[in-house]
Amino acid sequence: MNDTPYGKIVADGLWYNNAALVQLLGLCPLLAISGTVVNALGLGLATTLTLIVSNVTVSFIRHWVRPEIRIPIYVLIIASVVTAIELAMNAYFHELYLVLGIFIPLIVTNCAIIGRAEAFASKHTLPKAFVDGLIMGIGFTLVLVALGAMREAIGQGTLFDQAHLMFGEAARGLTVTLIEDYRGFLLAILPPGAFIALGLLLAVKNLVDDRLEKRAAARRAEALGEAGA
Repeated sequence: MNDTPYGKIVADGLWYNNAALVQLLGLCPLLAISGTVVNALGLGLATTLTLIVSNVTVSFIRHWVRPEIRIPIYVLIIASVVTAIELAMNAYFHELYLVLGIFIPLIVTNCAIIGRAEAFASKHTLPKAFVDGLIMGIGFTLVLVALGAMREAIGQGTLFDQAHLMFGEAARGLTVTLIEDYRGFLLAILPPGAFIALGLLLAVKNLVDDRLEKRAAARRAEALGEAGA
């Protein structure tokens, strides 16, 4: 598996094997905390950093860890990384940390992270493990932010509300009001709204994949026809 090209790693992480849209992993934080763009971005970046550090560490020690104890070792690594991230967020982004609450330590239970450690990082070199963690994290974060944008726009009529929680007091002006005097749509902010929004994203992805497959099939048929002629 060490011959996996970087192009495939990027394509899989962003689209073809996206942890949220294809593997459907990490749905608890994906649906619970994606009520706003800022919350989604904060959790997405924390998850991305966890993926990168855990992937790199697992790849680095892969030759020294016995198969019988590899899963407990991976969990210990992930838990250590998440604890460090949680303490850092508590110190430097305290208000955002309070908003995200229990979902920061719950990153440890995100199956996507231990799945990448077991399926990819333990079988690949350190540079490829780093790229895989980065791209998988970016793909997961993009889905989180898309969900957050949809739910915040429909539920509150804003975008980037409370941006100062992540970017400081100077970012208070980043809030975009889409609809003035909007009373909000409660369903979009509640968990059922998250399921509906994720379903719409999955439907869009399936439509795009279907069209890409039809185009590829048409090109293959055309190539076969030209070869037969």
